[in-house]
Amino acid sequence: MLLVYCPYCGVERPETEFSCGGQAHIARPVDPSAATEEDWVNFLYMRSNTKGVYVERWRHTHGCGRFFNAVRNTVTDDFLSFYKAGEPMPDLEELAKEAGK
Repeated sequence: MLLVYCPYCGVERPETEFSCGGQAHIARPVDPSAATEEDWVNFLYMRSNTKGVYVERWRHTHGCGRFFNAVRNTVTDDFLSFYKAGEPMPDLEELAKEAGK
């Protein structure tokens, strides 16, 4: 079982308290009314599905209910970092180097 840290509550709990919302930092089309069908398909369905370090949105569903972001290595299933929604994404290469030690 994975242990997930909520940066809002400041607690680490089993993954069953949380919901994963998929890839984080997906930008909506700037002008939705001018967006093409391809723009919407890319926004709604296309994800990078990276093997290795990946940034995901999580929600503490059985806790505070807030969304936050987590950096996870999809190969080892280890979490490398957690941060609040709206905060900038950390340097993924640096986190991967630190985790490799």
